[in-house]
Amino acid sequence: MHGFADETYIDLSSGAGGPGCVSFRREKYIPRGGPDGGDGGRGGNVVFVVRPNTKTLLHLKRRRCYRAENGRGGEGCRRHGADGADVLIPVPPGTLIRDPVTGQVLRDLAGEDRWIFLEGGRGGKGNCHFKTSTRQTPRFAQPGTPGVSCRVHVELNLIADVGLVGMPNAGKSSLVAALTQAKTKVGDYPFTTLVPSLGVLRRGDSEIVFADIPGIIEGAGQGAGLGLKFLKHIARTRVLVFLIDLSGDNFLESFGLLQKELRGYPGRLLDRPRIVAGSKLDLPGAPERLEELRRALPGERVAGLSNFTREGLEGFLDLCLELAGTAQAPEGD
Repeated sequence: MHGFADETYIDLSSGAGGPGCVSFRREKYIPRGGPDGGDGGRGGNVVFVVRPNTKTLLHLKRRRCYRAENGRGGEGCRRHGADGADVLIPVPPGTLIRDPVTGQVLRDLAGEDRWIFLEGGRGGKGNCHFKTSTRQTPRFAQPGTPGVSCRVHVELNLIADVGLVGMPNAGKSSLVAALTQAKTKVGDYPFTTLVPSLGVLRRGDSEIVFADIPGIIEGAGQGAGLGLKFLKHIARTRVLVFLIDLSGDNFLESFGLLQKELRGYPGRLLDRPRIVAGSKLDLPGAPERLEELRRALPGERVAGLSNFTREGLEGFLDLCLELAGTAQAPEGD
């Protein structure tokens, strides 16, 4: 996913209402037909629309100003002015709309399809509304009310059933590719994954979404490496998978380090159901190291798998489906 963006600031303006019209009916044989000015149209709204096929906020970074149309003015013969067109802002599921000053969440668009954020101004009334028994020829009409302008902070938290966390080069991208056929970048060097990516696995009537989070290093919770930038995307996952590279010499210390970094991030991430998965089971000595990992982590769900030979993948998937089906969906920040 090139050009990934997960937060930006945008300026928004709803449309002003159109003015009412001052007009008098003038027809043959009706020289004093009375006022017939029509009402102005409503200004357009600013509407956030959730699009499941949108995965990034890059389009909002490229266009930072969104303005709805103004309503048209009323016309004679009591013709109503046209309403201004709404401006639609497409965003991915899981988008948060925040106040740019206080950081307060104004709306969480995780479970919504459409939200009217700013309403357009009302159209003004034409002079036909102001005729009375003592005022037969009102020569005034209402102006439309103005629209509303503001700036908001838009932030994306990815929504997934299973979030994969691990040290760089632990095999997260390879696992997502093996399970879901997602087109992820895979390479034998650290930080191959530079942006979070999603993969969807359909198995019978069940569907499970995996999130590949860029590798965590020591100090990620304080901003080292890519950790702080993307740890927030784990906040909405139901289940965490700690992927441990069984080919590394420090495989026993990896789980403790990952726990330490997640503990330092808000959201009680360590309270989520989790699986400890030993990767690269096809390499020499890996099965023995997997058993050693199981002995070192009593009480944890420990599974072994190989992306290359696909050994252990079915059992791992069964466990993911079981936990994701029973885990409660976490709330966003």
